[in-house]
Amino acid sequence: MSDSPPGVVDLLGVLAYAELTAFLRLAEDAARHAPTLTDRAALGDLAATEYSHFRLLHDRIASLGVDPEEAMAPFVGPLDDWHTQTAPADWLEALVKAYVGTGIALDFYREAATYVDAGTRELVEEVLADEGRSQFAVDRVGAAIQEDPRLAGRLALWARRLVGEALSQGQHVVAARPELAKLLVEAAGEDITRMFGRLTEAHGKRMAALGLTPGP
Repeated sequence: MSDSPPGVVDLLGVLAYAELTAFLRLAEDAARHAPTLTDRAALGDLAATEYSHFRLLHDRIASLGVDPEEAMAPFVGPLDDWHTQTAPADWLEALVKAYVGTGIALDFYREAATYVDAGTRELVEEVLADEGRSQFAVDRVGAAIQEDPRLAGRLALWARRLVGEALSQGQHVVAARPELAKLLVEAAGEDITRMFGRLTEAHGKRMAALGLTPGP
């Protein structure tokens, strides 16, 4: 087994499963919702990038002497539940989820990586690189809202639901995995509530970039 702190294995495990599910969901959204072949190919490229990130994390976990499947297993339920509860109904909802919903989740992992060893932090930053997801979503959602401003209200409500579900599942994860929670709070000497406040602030900035109102 790994000599790394248990929280590091938890962080790599949750991030690996998040990247694997991101690949699967983006590929599914591309096939099901993309309105043009160009959009399908662009979202497919993003999905391929997520899979390459998953492989990097998978290999790093294995190099620590941990079975990657075992490392990911505790997080299958919460992440699968989040995806089930936030299945997009159309192309624009899929884009908002890829940008806003996934974005706040990645902020969560980035917070944890602040307090790990340099090698793990470097890997996490590499796999959390935006890779064009933000601009892709902002351009297409922004153009759709400009064409039909009535879309803004529906998409804002959808984004609020996404962030609410993401924060709820994140709280379940840290409650169930105390070593992962320790990474988030010990070094900074602060509690989870303040960390989630920062996540919500970053969410508001993403909403503004889309031209949507963050809401209460």
